[in-house]
Amino acid sequence: MEAIKKSKLVEEFRVHERDTGSADVQIAVLTERITELTEHLKDHKKDHSSRRGLLKMVGQRRRLLDYLHDTDRTRYQSITKKLNLRR
Repeated sequence: MEAIKKSKLVEEFRVHERDTGSADVQIAVLTERITELTEHLKDHKKDHSSRRGLLKMVGQRRRLLDYLHDTDRTRYQSITKKLNLRR
């Protein structure tokens, strides 16, 4: 993922002015990376090392979403709505 795209995501999902690592930002960045890697794997079906990385990212995002769900339901609901997660 390019730096410009990442900085736009950080700016959009940050909780406060100097925020770069909150759960919201991490979930947004992981979602973008997961989307890109999913597209890559559609063309390269035998790229098993990238598939493993994708599964690790999905698990990390799941844990962050669970954390947000347990600590702050309104932030959880807003980020899942913004990113079109939980259909």
